[in-house]
Amino acid sequence: MKFLSRFYIDGFILAIIAAVGVASVFPAAGTAADVLGWATKVAIGLLFLIYGARLSPSEAWQGVKHWRLHSVILALTFVVFPLLGLALRILVPSVLSDELYTGILFLCLVPSTVQSSIAFTSIARGNVAGAVVSASFSNLVGVFVTPLLVILLMNTTGDVHVDASSIIVIVFQLLVPFFAGQLLRPWIGEWLTRNAKPTKLVDRGSIVLVVYAAFSEGMNENIWSTVQPGQIAVLVGVCVALLAVVLGVTLVIGRVLGFSVEDRVVVLFCGSKKSLASGVPMAVVLFGGGQVGLIMLPLMIFHQIQLIVCAIIAQRLSRRPLAQADLSESEDVSLHSGGS
Repeated sequence: MKFLSRFYIDGFILAIIAAVGVASVFPAAGTAADVLGWATKVAIGLLFLIYGARLSPSEAWQGVKHWRLHSVILALTFVVFPLLGLALRILVPSVLSDELYTGILFLCLVPSTVQSSIAFTSIARGNVAGAVVSASFSNLVGVFVTPLLVILLMNTTGDVHVDASSIIVIVFQLLVPFFAGQLLRPWIGEWLTRNAKPTKLVDRGSIVLVVYAAFSEGMNENIWSTVQPGQIAVLVGVCVALLAVVLGVTLVIGRVLGFSVEDRVVVLFCGSKKSLASGVPMAVVLFGGGQVGLIMLPLMIFHQIQLIVCAIIAQRLSRRPLAQADLSESEDVSLHSGGS
């Protein structure tokens, strides 16, 4: 993993790619598929229980004191991104298929990442405490807002339909475990904090399982025959362009609102990210059938691109002079990196 990190290759992404490969060759079918389906539901519930137990409500609410910073992050995540996703509808059907566009729109609706946003903010010498609160708050809000945005926006774009039964599933599979984790936090929160490696294994292992199940179902329904290599290349290009635009927007907003250099770093990294860890389980709950694999594909691609680009930006920002009061030079570097 240390060797791979030199090339900005995330081992988690490699595990997901491996799950996709295995599902392509050995998809679960019949009884195995039924067992996998129940295992996936349990894994998603456990995942959101851990999210609830690890997130300190007091920590999140204290962050409201810096309301301007956190409001900007939330607006970028749940307003600017969705608007860009809706605007990309113009690419259908000449550039993107309806299925791949649905995935693009969905990735625009999920919350920001936590770990990578904080890590990149730290590397770039930004406001780490602000990043912790903003990213955590985004994930907390996303548990409620992302399903609502899916219901409001995706019922009228494409072939995805989320009805009242889906809301019930969301409540019992996402919100109930999340609040159970909040209730259990006084007893297990400290243990989860002390034992980061086991919880990380459960966290990421659950996602890999969910990806395998989703892509197995896609193979069984032969949906991958509809995706050509050229479409994947176009999808990568769209994700790169989307990230470049968002990075540019974060830089402009940070300057216009007069944030400090450290807070502008938070806006840059927290406002441009999308969470694979939160998005994949939500996709499985919200979208039934084999189509969920195609819906997750843009998010998986965007996630890896954002890691590579933001790692480069963070490294370059870390080398800025300590007394630097303006990010103008670094912004130029960031924009060039975001568009590469």
